[in-house]
Amino acid sequence: MASPPPGSGPAPLTGAKLGITAFALALGTFMMVLDSTIANVSLPTIAGNLGVSSDNSTWIVTAFAVANGVAVPLTGWLMRRFGVVKVFCTAVALFTLASFLCGIAWDLPSLIVFRVMQGAVSGPMMPGSQALLISIFPPQKRSTALGIWSMTTLVAPIMGPILGGYISDNYHWSWIFLINVPFGILTAFVCWTRLKDRETPTMRLPIDTVGLGLLVLWVGSLQVMLDLGKNADWFNDPLIVVLTITAIVGFAAWVIWELTDANPTVDLTLFARRNFWIGNLAFALGYAVFFANILILPLWLQTQMGYTATWAGLVAAPSGLVAVILTPLIARLSGKIDARILATVAFGGFAISYWMRSLFTTQATFVDLMLPLLVQGVSMATFFLAMLTISLDRIPPEKLPSATGISNFGRIVAGGFAASLISTGWDWREALHQSRLAEAIGSGVPWQIASAQLERLGMTTQQAAAAVTRQMVGQAYLLASTDLFRLSAWLAAVLIVPIWLCRRPTPQHGPVAAD
Repeated sequence: MASPPPGSGPAPLTGAKLGITAFALALGTFMMVLDSTIANVSLPTIAGNLGVSSDNSTWIVTAFAVANGVAVPLTGWLMRRFGVVKVFCTAVALFTLASFLCGIAWDLPSLIVFRVMQGAVSGPMMPGSQALLISIFPPQKRSTALGIWSMTTLVAPIMGPILGGYISDNYHWSWIFLINVPFGILTAFVCWTRLKDRETPTMRLPIDTVGLGLLVLWVGSLQVMLDLGKNADWFNDPLIVVLTITAIVGFAAWVIWELTDANPTVDLTLFARRNFWIGNLAFALGYAVFFANILILPLWLQTQMGYTATWAGLVAAPSGLVAVILTPLIARLSGKIDARILATVAFGGFAISYWMRSLFTTQATFVDLMLPLLVQGVSMATFFLAMLTISLDRIPPEKLPSATGISNFGRIVAGGFAASLISTGWDWREALHQSRLAEAIGSGVPWQIASAQLERLGMTTQQAAAAVTRQMVGQAYLLASTDLFRLSAWLAAVLIVPIWLCRRPTPQHGPVAAD
């Protein structure tokens, strides 16, 4: 969605009405972004309460991410068909209802279903809030509107882990979802009463139901396959084989349909542009690695390092704080510096941050854990702006809504896939390292020495054996985590290469919104 041209549409708001409406719109964005990260540090708590393993609880994150990603391509059609105000307010109301249902979920399957609903209805919230914020401010103050919108999208990921951790440690986990209810009601009420007479023009448009159905089919099949595979012995299970074939055939059919349909849900012809396809590939892969790491770190801290959910959230807070401080400066410099240089700084910073994490030990202090996150904050400040500038370079204005929709779809869905893959890889590497440690220690001299020392400290033979085993498991999970951090560092470094295969983009002028 783009801002309306000056002089068209209703007059900008002023005074208290402008302030209240802007606050409500920003709150809508804040809630949606918050819910993409608030559950990350709460997964062990939720898993324990619902009686499932921590690796199964990652469905709570992936269900929301994938449903939100699939809904994004439909957002532009909904807003042109029914109007931005109606779609945004309806999305907020349904998001509030879905949040309430998540809060009263009675088991993991019901929570996953409600998270899918929450992710699906939240698609229009970010682009809708941005478009409406731009429209209610005077033209000379629209940079202020974009600043408000950008700050909420950066502050929410900071607050998500902290707030989620505090709630999980001090209250029932359901409040990480129920907290949305009063704020959602307030947002929907204020935005509808203040903006219903400012509805955007609507038109009857055809909808690509076949393309949308195929999109849901192949993305859903692939995500379920990735989530179930680790517990189903992968391709030795007939269901995993069926899901994989469905995903492959569905993807091929979707590509063919979208390239031949007169009104496709996703305009795949945009991939003929070099900067668009290379930029979005690097964008999606970079975000996937980033999302996987912000998921696995709090899991490791809570399940193996003895951190509470609150402290696991506080470890991640500095990265968001640094990003908030640096983003205004990077935005001013973006028109003067080649976006490929900014992207290189982003991927280089990610690589350094992940490599620093690969040096963690079981004796790592809070400061040791926090320092790599400070480096990551520098990358966060440059990553999104640089990659959008590269991938949307020279896209015609009439194709920008479709292009931004594809970009967001690829990024969000890649994050959902990465969450499944990282949890699978973590368990697989842990099992490998544990078997090697067991072979090395076995019941021989190392085991006997360790057991004897613990028995001298007052433990029984059984207690000593349990303590040695616990240390071995902890070391196995540490080695698994550092393996994945090291792999992430190499992937981030390698992604610098395709950035320089793109041509130098022209600097962005004016707002670019997610559609």
